[in-house]
Amino acid sequence: MRTILLAGVAFAALASGAAQAQMSDNVIKIGVLNDRSGIYADLAGEGSAVAARMAAEEFGNAVGGAKIEIIVGDHQNKADIAANLARQWVDTEKVDVVADVPNSAAALAVQGITKDKKRIFLMSGPGSTDLTGKTCSPYGFQWTYDNHAMAAGTARALVEQGKKSWYMVTADYAFGHSLENETTTMVKQLGGKVNGAVRHPLGTSDFSSFLLQAQGSGAQVIGLANAGGDTTNAVKQAAEFGITQGGQSLAGLLLFIQDIHALGLQTAQGLMLTTGFYWDQDDAKRAWSKKFMEKTGKAPSMVQAGVYSAVKHYLKAVKEVGSDDPDKVAAKMRELPVDDMFAKGKVAANGRMMHDMFLAQVKTPAESKGPWDYYKIVKTIPAEQAFLDPKESGCPLVK
Repeated sequence: MRTILLAGVAFAALASGAAQAQMSDNVIKIGVLNDRSGIYADLAGEGSAVAARMAAEEFGNAVGGAKIEIIVGDHQNKADIAANLARQWVDTEKVDVVADVPNSAAALAVQGITKDKKRIFLMSGPGSTDLTGKTCSPYGFQWTYDNHAMAAGTARALVEQGKKSWYMVTADYAFGHSLENETTTMVKQLGGKVNGAVRHPLGTSDFSSFLLQAQGSGAQVIGLANAGGDTTNAVKQAAEFGITQGGQSLAGLLLFIQDIHALGLQTAQGLMLTTGFYWDQDDAKRAWSKKFMEKTGKAPSMVQAGVYSAVKHYLKAVKEVGSDDPDKVAAKMRELPVDDMFAKGKVAANGRMMHDMFLAQVKTPAESKGPWDYYKIVKTIPAEQAFLDPKESGCPLVK
Protein backbone atom coordinates (compact mmCIF):
# COMPACT_ATOMS: atom_id res chain seq x y z
CA MET A 1 0.00 0.00 0.00
CA ARG A 2 2.83 2.40 0.95
CA THR A 3 4.54 1.71 -2.37
CA ILE A 4 1.32 2.45 -4.26
CA LEU A 5 0.80 5.71 -2.33
CA LEU A 6 4.35 6.86 -3.01
CA ALA A 7 3.97 6.02 -6.67
CA GLY A 8 0.74 8.01 -6.73
CA VAL A 9 2.41 11.00 -5.12
CA ALA A 10 5.31 10.79 -7.55
CA PHE A 11 2.92 10.58 -10.51
CA ALA A 12 0.96 13.61 -9.25
CA ALA A 13 4.18 15.58 -8.85
CA LEU A 14 5.27 14.67 -12.36
CA ALA A 15 1.87 15.56 -13.77
CA SER A 16 1.93 18.88 -11.95
CA GLY A 17 5.42 19.59 -13.21
CA ALA A 18 4.41 18.69 -16.77
CA ALA A 19 1.40 21.00 -16.57
CA GLN A 20 3.52 23.80 -15.15
CA ALA A 21 6.10 23.27 -17.86
CA GLN A 22 3.43 24.20 -20.42
CA MET A 23 3.78 27.83 -19.27
CA SER A 24 6.82 29.38 -20.91
CA ASP A 25 9.21 30.89 -18.32
CA ASN A 26 6.54 30.24 -15.69
CA VAL A 27 5.35 33.85 -16.28
CA ILE A 28 2.47 35.13 -18.40
CA LYS A 29 3.66 38.60 -19.37
CA ILE A 30 1.17 41.06 -20.87
CA GLY A 31 2.37 44.36 -22.30
CA VAL A 32 -0.20 47.16 -22.43
CA LEU A 33 1.03 49.42 -25.23
CA ASN A 34 -0.76 52.71 -25.87
CA ASP A 35 -0.66 56.48 -25.78
CA ARG A 36 0.16 57.47 -22.21
CA SER A 37 0.87 61.16 -22.73
CA GLY A 38 -0.89 62.41 -25.88
CA ILE A 39 -4.35 62.84 -27.40
CA TYR A 40 -5.47 59.26 -26.65
CA ALA A 41 -4.11 59.05 -23.09
CA ASP A 42 -7.48 59.72 -21.42
CA LEU A 43 -9.42 57.09 -23.36
CA ALA A 44 -6.64 54.47 -23.07
CA GLY A 45 -3.42 55.28 -21.20
CA GLU A 46 -3.03 54.16 -17.61
CA GLY A 47 -6.75 53.32 -17.48
CA SER A 48 -6.16 50.44 -19.89
CA ALA A 49 -3.33 49.14 -17.69
CA VAL A 50 -5.64 49.34 -14.67
CA ALA A 51 -8.28 47.36 -16.58
CA ALA A 52 -5.72 44.67 -17.52
CA ARG A 53 -4.64 44.39 -13.89
CA MET A 54 -8.27 44.03 -12.82
CA ALA A 55 -8.63 41.07 -15.19
CA ALA A 56 -5.45 39.49 -13.82
CA GLU A 57 -6.66 39.99 -10.23
CA GLU A 58 -9.75 37.92 -10.99
CA PHE A 59 -7.39 34.97 -11.62
CA GLY A 60 -5.43 35.63 -8.45
CA ASN A 61 -2.63 37.08 -10.64
CA ALA A 62 -1.65 33.56 -11.70
CA VAL A 63 -2.80 30.82 -14.09
CA GLY A 64 -1.66 27.20 -13.84
CA GLY A 65 1.08 28.13 -11.39
CA ALA A 66 2.43 30.84 -13.70
CA LYS A 67 2.51 34.41 -12.40
CA ILE A 68 0.69 37.07 -14.46
CA GLU A 69 2.78 40.19 -14.98
CA ILE A 70 1.49 43.43 -16.56
CA ILE A 71 3.97 45.91 -18.06
CA VAL A 72 3.24 49.18 -19.86
CA GLY A 73 4.69 51.20 -22.71
CA ASP A 74 4.00 54.51 -24.49
CA HIS A 75 4.01 54.37 -28.29
CA GLN A 76 3.57 58.17 -28.54
CA ASN A 77 1.22 57.64 -31.49
CA LYS A 78 4.15 56.70 -33.69
CA ALA A 79 4.16 53.45 -35.64
CA ASP A 80 7.95 53.06 -35.54
CA ILE A 81 8.09 53.45 -31.76
CA ALA A 82 5.21 50.99 -31.38
CA ALA A 83 6.99 48.47 -33.60
CA ASN A 84 10.32 48.86 -31.81
CA LEU A 85 8.72 48.48 -28.38
CA ALA A 86 6.75 45.41 -29.43
CA ARG A 87 9.85 43.81 -30.92
CA GLN A 88 11.92 44.58 -27.81
CA TRP A 89 9.20 43.23 -25.54
CA VAL A 90 9.04 39.94 -27.41
CA ASP A 91 12.75 39.46 -28.07
CA THR A 92 14.29 40.57 -24.77
CA GLU A 93 11.50 40.81 -22.20
CA LYS A 94 9.67 37.63 -23.22
CA VAL A 95 6.26 39.27 -23.50
CA ASP A 96 3.50 36.82 -24.40
CA VAL A 97 0.73 39.30 -25.21
CA VAL A 98 0.52 42.87 -26.50
CA ALA A 99 -2.71 44.65 -25.58
CA ASP A 100 -4.67 47.79 -26.49
CA VAL A 101 -2.65 49.91 -29.03
CA PRO A 102 -4.96 52.80 -29.96
CA ASN A 103 -3.78 54.44 -33.21
CA SER A 104 -4.34 52.24 -36.25
CA ALA A 105 -0.96 52.96 -37.83
CA ALA A 106 0.74 51.76 -34.65
CA ALA A 107 -1.56 48.74 -34.44
CA LEU A 108 -0.89 47.72 -38.04
CA ALA A 109 2.85 47.83 -37.31
CA VAL A 110 2.44 45.76 -34.14
CA GLN A 111 0.18 43.31 -35.96
CA GLY A 112 3.02 42.53 -38.35
CA ILE A 113 5.46 41.86 -35.53
CA THR A 114 3.13 39.77 -33.37
CA LYS A 115 2.15 37.75 -36.43
CA ASP A 116 5.77 37.02 -37.36
CA LYS A 117 6.80 36.23 -33.80
CA LYS A 118 3.64 34.30 -32.90
CA ARG A 119 2.46 36.44 -30.02
CA ILE A 120 -1.15 37.16 -29.09
CA PHE A 121 -2.31 40.70 -29.93
CA LEU A 122 -5.41 41.95 -28.07
CA MET A 123 -6.58 45.13 -29.81
CA SER A 124 -9.01 47.40 -28.01
CA GLY A 125 -8.02 50.88 -29.15
CA PRO A 126 -7.50 50.77 -32.96
CA GLY A 127 -10.36 51.07 -35.42
CA SER A 128 -9.02 50.16 -38.88
CA THR A 129 -10.98 47.32 -40.47
CA ASP A 130 -7.76 46.16 -42.16
CA LEU A 131 -6.75 44.65 -38.82
CA THR A 132 -9.32 41.89 -39.32
CA GLY A 133 -9.29 42.30 -43.10
CA LYS A 134 -6.38 42.16 -45.49
CA THR A 135 -3.73 42.39 -42.71
CA CYS A 136 -5.43 39.95 -40.30
CA SER A 137 -3.36 37.57 -38.19
CA PRO A 138 -3.97 34.16 -36.58
CA TYR A 139 -2.85 35.81 -33.33
CA GLY A 140 -4.67 39.14 -33.69
CA PHE A 141 -7.99 39.90 -31.98
CA GLN A 142 -9.88 43.16 -32.56
CA TRP A 143 -12.09 43.35 -29.52
CA THR A 144 -13.99 46.54 -28.84
CA TYR A 145 -15.07 48.29 -32.04
CA ASP A 146 -13.98 49.02 -35.57
CA ASN A 147 -14.65 51.83 -38.02
CA HIS A 148 -17.39 49.92 -39.82
CA ALA A 149 -19.30 49.69 -36.54
CA MET A 150 -18.96 53.44 -35.99
CA ALA A 151 -20.39 54.16 -39.43
CA ALA A 152 -23.11 51.53 -39.05
CA GLY A 153 -24.27 53.32 -35.91
CA THR A 154 -23.80 57.07 -36.11
CA ALA A 155 -23.77 57.65 -39.87
CA ARG A 156 -26.74 55.35 -40.45
CA ALA A 157 -28.75 57.09 -37.72
CA LEU A 158 -28.17 60.56 -39.14
CA VAL A 159 -28.85 59.58 -42.77
CA GLU A 160 -32.06 57.87 -41.70
CA GLN A 161 -33.06 61.19 -40.09
CA GLY A 162 -32.82 62.72 -43.57
CA LYS A 163 -29.34 64.23 -43.23
CA LYS A 164 -27.96 62.91 -46.48
CA SER A 165 -25.25 65.36 -47.55
CA TRP A 166 -21.93 65.09 -45.72
CA TYR A 167 -18.48 66.65 -45.60
CA MET A 168 -15.62 64.89 -43.82
CA VAL A 169 -12.94 66.35 -41.54
CA THR A 170 -10.41 63.53 -41.25
CA ALA A 171 -7.28 62.73 -39.25
CA ASP A 172 -4.59 62.17 -41.86
CA TYR A 173 -3.38 58.66 -41.01
CA ALA A 174 -4.57 55.06 -41.26
CA PHE A 175 -7.38 55.32 -38.69
CA GLY A 176 -8.88 58.50 -40.12
CA HIS A 177 -8.67 57.27 -43.70
CA SER A 178 -10.42 54.03 -42.73
CA LEU A 179 -13.16 55.82 -40.79
CA GLU A 180 -13.74 58.27 -43.65
CA ASN A 181 -13.96 55.38 -46.11
CA GLU A 182 -16.39 53.36 -43.97
CA THR A 183 -18.59 56.42 -43.39
CA THR A 184 -18.57 57.42 -47.06
CA THR A 185 -19.54 53.89 -48.07
CA MET A 186 -22.36 53.76 -45.54
CA VAL A 187 -23.74 57.20 -46.50
CA LYS A 188 -23.75 56.31 -50.19
CA GLN A 189 -25.34 52.91 -49.59
CA LEU A 190 -28.22 54.68 -47.84
CA GLY A 191 -28.76 57.10 -50.71
CA GLY A 192 -26.72 60.02 -49.40
CA LYS A 193 -23.65 61.79 -50.76
CA VAL A 194 -20.33 63.06 -49.48
CA ASN A 195 -19.55 66.51 -50.86
CA GLY A 196 -15.85 66.37 -50.03
CA ALA A 197 -13.24 65.96 -47.33
CA VAL A 198 -10.32 67.79 -45.75
CA ARG A 199 -7.54 66.09 -43.83
CA HIS A 200 -5.68 67.40 -40.79
CA PRO A 201 -2.51 66.27 -39.00
CA LEU A 202 -2.80 64.12 -35.89
CA GLY A 203 -2.78 66.31 -32.77
CA THR A 204 -4.13 69.46 -34.42
CA SER A 205 -4.87 72.38 -32.09
CA ASP A 206 -6.31 74.85 -34.62
CA PHE A 207 -9.19 73.49 -36.69
CA SER A 208 -10.38 76.85 -38.02
CA SER A 209 -9.35 76.40 -41.66
CA PHE A 210 -10.67 72.82 -41.79
CA LEU A 211 -14.01 73.74 -40.21
CA LEU A 212 -14.45 76.77 -42.46
CA GLN A 213 -13.99 74.52 -45.52
CA ALA A 214 -16.57 72.12 -44.12
CA GLN A 215 -18.95 74.96 -43.31
CA GLY A 216 -18.53 76.39 -46.79
CA SER A 217 -19.44 73.05 -48.37
CA GLY A 218 -23.08 73.52 -47.38
CA ALA A 219 -23.31 69.89 -46.32
CA GLN A 220 -25.99 68.99 -43.79
CA VAL A 221 -23.52 66.99 -41.71
CA ILE A 222 -19.87 67.61 -40.91
CA GLY A 223 -18.42 64.20 -40.07
CA LEU A 224 -15.40 64.17 -37.76
CA ALA A 225 -13.29 61.16 -38.69
CA ASN A 226 -10.89 61.62 -35.80
CA ALA A 227 -10.73 60.83 -32.09
CA GLY A 228 -9.60 61.90 -28.64
CA GLY A 229 -8.15 65.40 -28.33
CA ASP A 230 -8.61 66.04 -32.05
CA THR A 231 -12.36 65.48 -31.76
CA THR A 232 -12.80 67.61 -28.65
CA ASN A 233 -10.79 70.46 -30.19
CA ALA A 234 -12.86 70.30 -33.37
CA VAL A 235 -16.18 70.25 -31.50
CA LYS A 236 -15.19 73.17 -29.26
CA GLN A 237 -14.09 75.27 -32.21
CA ALA A 238 -17.18 74.35 -34.22
CA ALA A 239 -19.25 75.72 -31.33
CA GLU A 240 -17.23 78.95 -31.40
CA PHE A 241 -17.95 79.32 -35.13
CA GLY A 242 -21.68 78.71 -34.57
CA ILE A 243 -21.71 75.84 -37.04
CA THR A 244 -24.61 73.94 -35.49
CA GLN A 245 -26.52 77.17 -34.87
CA GLY A 246 -26.21 77.76 -38.61
CA GLY A 247 -28.14 74.56 -39.32
CA GLN A 248 -25.36 72.06 -39.96
CA SER A 249 -25.05 68.95 -37.80
CA LEU A 250 -21.80 67.77 -36.29
CA ALA A 251 -21.13 64.02 -36.21
CA GLY A 252 -18.37 62.76 -33.94
CA LEU A 253 -17.80 59.38 -35.56
CA LEU A 254 -15.65 58.09 -32.70
CA LEU A 255 -16.54 59.68 -29.38
CA PHE A 256 -15.62 58.43 -25.92
CA ILE A 257 -17.07 59.30 -22.55
CA GLN A 258 -13.83 61.13 -21.70
CA ASP A 259 -14.47 63.39 -24.71
CA ILE A 260 -17.93 64.27 -23.40
CA HIS A 261 -16.44 64.95 -19.98
CA ALA A 262 -13.84 67.28 -21.51
CA LEU A 263 -16.43 69.10 -23.63
CA GLY A 264 -19.05 69.42 -20.89
CA LEU A 265 -22.73 68.68 -21.41
CA GLN A 266 -23.50 72.27 -22.34
CA THR A 267 -21.36 71.89 -25.47
CA ALA A 268 -21.82 68.16 -26.14
CA GLN A 269 -25.57 67.81 -25.48
CA GLY A 270 -27.51 66.16 -28.30
CA LEU A 271 -24.49 64.60 -30.00
CA MET A 272 -25.15 61.11 -31.35
CA LEU A 273 -22.44 58.48 -30.96
CA THR A 274 -21.86 54.76 -31.21
CA THR A 275 -20.28 52.82 -28.36
CA GLY A 276 -19.57 49.25 -27.37
CA PHE A 277 -19.86 49.99 -23.66
CA TYR A 278 -21.50 52.43 -21.25
CA TRP A 279 -20.68 52.15 -17.56
CA ASP A 280 -24.26 52.79 -16.35
CA GLN A 281 -26.01 50.36 -18.69
CA ASP A 282 -26.69 47.47 -16.31
CA ASP A 283 -25.80 46.16 -12.85
CA ALA A 284 -22.74 44.17 -13.96
CA LYS A 285 -21.24 47.16 -15.79
CA ARG A 286 -21.98 49.46 -12.87
CA ALA A 287 -20.34 47.09 -10.37
CA TRP A 288 -17.16 46.72 -12.44
CA SER A 289 -17.04 50.42 -13.26
CA LYS A 290 -17.36 51.35 -9.59
CA LYS A 291 -14.18 49.37 -8.88
CA PHE A 292 -12.47 51.00 -11.86
CA MET A 293 -13.50 54.48 -10.71
CA GLU A 294 -12.20 53.81 -7.22
CA LYS A 295 -8.78 53.09 -8.76
CA THR A 296 -8.73 55.90 -11.36
CA GLY A 297 -11.24 58.56 -10.33
CA LYS A 298 -12.78 58.38 -13.80
CA ALA A 299 -15.44 56.39 -15.64
CA PRO A 300 -14.04 53.74 -18.01
CA SER A 301 -14.03 54.26 -21.75
CA MET A 302 -15.15 51.46 -24.02
CA VAL A 303 -11.47 50.94 -24.90
CA GLN A 304 -10.51 50.43 -21.26
CA ALA A 305 -13.46 48.11 -20.63
CA GLY A 306 -12.52 46.22 -23.78
CA VAL A 307 -8.95 45.71 -22.54
CA TYR A 308 -10.35 44.10 -19.39
CA SER A 309 -12.61 41.79 -21.41
CA ALA A 310 -9.93 40.78 -23.93
CA VAL A 311 -7.31 40.07 -21.25
CA LYS A 312 -9.84 38.09 -19.21
CA HIS A 313 -10.82 36.01 -22.25
CA TYR A 314 -7.16 35.35 -23.04
CA LEU A 315 -6.45 34.21 -19.47
CA LYS A 316 -9.55 32.03 -19.51
CA ALA A 317 -8.28 30.35 -22.69
CA VAL A 318 -4.82 29.82 -21.15
CA LYS A 319 -6.45 28.18 -18.14
CA GLU A 320 -8.61 25.96 -20.35
CA VAL A 321 -5.73 24.62 -22.45
CA GLY A 322 -3.23 24.55 -19.57
CA SER A 323 -0.65 26.31 -21.68
CA ASP A 324 0.33 29.73 -23.02
CA ASP A 325 1.23 28.23 -26.40
CA PRO A 326 -0.04 30.95 -28.79
CA ASP A 327 -1.50 28.57 -31.38
CA LYS A 328 -3.45 26.58 -28.79
CA VAL A 329 -4.60 29.70 -26.95
CA ALA A 330 -5.68 31.52 -30.13
CA ALA A 331 -7.73 28.49 -31.18
CA LYS A 332 -9.35 28.27 -27.74
CA MET A 333 -10.14 32.00 -27.78
CA ARG A 334 -12.07 31.50 -31.02
CA GLU A 335 -13.82 28.46 -29.59
CA LEU A 336 -14.95 29.93 -26.26
CA PRO A 337 -17.95 32.27 -26.16
CA VAL A 338 -17.34 35.72 -24.67
CA ASP A 339 -19.58 36.31 -21.67
CA ASP A 340 -18.58 38.99 -19.19
CA MET A 341 -19.67 42.42 -17.99
CA PHE A 342 -18.39 44.01 -21.22
CA ALA A 343 -20.29 41.92 -23.74
CA LYS A 344 -21.74 38.63 -24.83
CA GLY A 345 -20.18 37.68 -28.12
CA LYS A 346 -18.14 35.32 -30.23
CA VAL A 347 -14.70 35.58 -31.80
CA ALA A 348 -14.81 35.07 -35.57
CA ALA A 349 -12.12 33.31 -37.61
CA ASN A 350 -10.61 36.65 -38.63
CA GLY A 351 -10.17 37.71 -34.98
CA ARG A 352 -13.11 40.11 -34.91
CA MET A 353 -15.02 39.81 -31.62
CA MET A 354 -18.64 40.02 -32.71
CA HIS A 355 -20.89 41.73 -30.16
CA ASP A 356 -23.73 44.23 -30.03
CA MET A 357 -23.00 47.94 -30.25
CA PHE A 358 -25.17 50.81 -29.02
CA LEU A 359 -26.37 54.09 -30.46
CA ALA A 360 -26.37 56.77 -27.75
CA GLN A 361 -27.27 60.42 -27.44
CA VAL A 362 -25.54 62.82 -25.06
CA LYS A 363 -27.86 64.09 -22.32
CA THR A 364 -28.65 67.72 -21.64
CA PRO A 365 -27.34 69.21 -18.39
CA ALA A 366 -30.88 69.00 -16.99
CA GLU A 367 -31.17 65.29 -17.82
CA SER A 368 -27.89 64.32 -16.12
CA LYS A 369 -28.32 63.11 -12.56
CA GLY A 370 -24.69 63.15 -11.50
CA PRO A 371 -21.01 62.73 -12.46
CA TRP A 372 -20.45 60.75 -15.66
CA ASP A 373 -24.24 60.38 -16.24
CA TYR A 374 -23.89 61.41 -19.87
CA TYR A 375 -25.59 58.96 -22.24
CA LYS A 376 -29.08 57.93 -23.23
CA ILE A 377 -28.96 54.58 -25.05
CA VAL A 378 -31.18 55.07 -28.09
CA LYS A 379 -31.00 51.58 -29.57
CA THR A 380 -29.04 48.36 -29.74
CA ILE A 381 -27.18 47.64 -32.97
CA PRO A 382 -26.97 43.84 -33.39
CA ALA A 383 -23.49 42.43 -33.99
CA GLU A 384 -24.36 41.24 -37.48
CA GLN A 385 -25.38 44.79 -38.45
CA ALA A 386 -22.54 46.54 -36.62
CA PHE A 387 -19.67 44.51 -38.04
CA LEU A 388 -18.74 43.24 -41.47
CA ASP A 389 -19.51 39.62 -42.22
CA PRO A 390 -16.12 37.93 -41.65
CA LYS A 391 -16.49 36.25 -45.05
CA GLU A 392 -16.51 39.71 -46.64
CA SER A 393 -13.60 41.07 -44.62
CA GLY A 394 -10.86 40.11 -47.05
CA CYS A 395 -9.00 38.14 -44.36
CA PRO A 396 -7.23 35.11 -45.88
CA LEU A 397 -7.85 33.17 -42.64
CA VAL A 398 -11.57 33.03 -43.46
CA LYS A 399 -12.26 30.26 -45.94
